[in-house]
Amino acid sequence: MEAETPATLPENQVRLPAGILGFEQFKEYQLLANPAELPFAWLRAADSASLAFVVINPFVIMPEYAPDIPDTDVEFLGLKDPNDALLFNIVTLRGQNQATVNLKGPIVINRHTHTGKQVIIANASNYSVEHPLPVAAAAV
Repeated sequence: MEAETPATLPENQVRLPAGILGFEQFKEYQLLANPAELPFAWLRAADSASLAFVVINPFVIMPEYAPDIPDTDVEFLGLKDPNDALLFNIVTLRGQNQATVNLKGPIVINRHTHTGKQVIIANASNYSVEHPLPVAAAAV
């Protein structure tokens, strides 16, 4: 069964000048959300429709998540206030009803400029790259 394609709006364009770890050659993305798939969204490479990452707002699964974004990344992204940042974390599907989320390397996006970067948080030792998603969230 093919998933519905969410509407593409200009404001969903995201530029990741450094790319994503392992996919550095892709710089332009679209952030696509389908209401039927919430809380998950897709970060799809604009130049390659076959390259897309499932992402989630980390606060949906871990309200106490407190990533320490390094000052160099805050400066690179031009973040003046914590509210300027949107955070998404990449989800890895590991089988039926099994998924994990990378909490060490969130994608931080400046909501005003649409420029983003995958960062390694300063307090990465507090989090896992394979944090298990609750089954209820993975089944949504």
